[in-house]
Amino acid sequence: MVTSQQAFGQKAESIAVRQLKKAGYEIITRNYRNRIGEIDIVAREGKTLVFVEVKARKTLRYGHPKHALTRAKQRRVSMVALEYLKSTGQSSAKARFDVVAISAPALEPQIEIIKNAFELAYP
Repeated sequence: MVTSQQAFGQKAESIAVRQLKKAGYEIITRNYRNRIGEIDIVAREGKTLVFVEVKARKTLRYGHPKHALTRAKQRRVSMVALEYLKSTGQSSAKARFDVVAISAPALEPQIEIIKNAFELAYP
């Protein structure tokens, strides 16, 4: 059974995928998981491999979603990305971390793609 929070997250990821495709990204996979954690979307923009974290808010009561990616989450995403690169034989690939921030205080969601949102974060 999917909770309303999970359904909201899935909808936000679908919105992000559509927006990324419009922006010229090629989606490689969604919800990539390994023993360390998960990355919402792995994509390619040109020759760059892009690890995308989706942050969404139903309201702005707790701030804009682009500010919701904590340093701890950045470290976790970084470690998952490094494992992805290693396991797929792409350790020397050019890569970056983007965030898709979705705020939906009205009927039409506001979507922002933040390129190079953070640097590789080691523990």
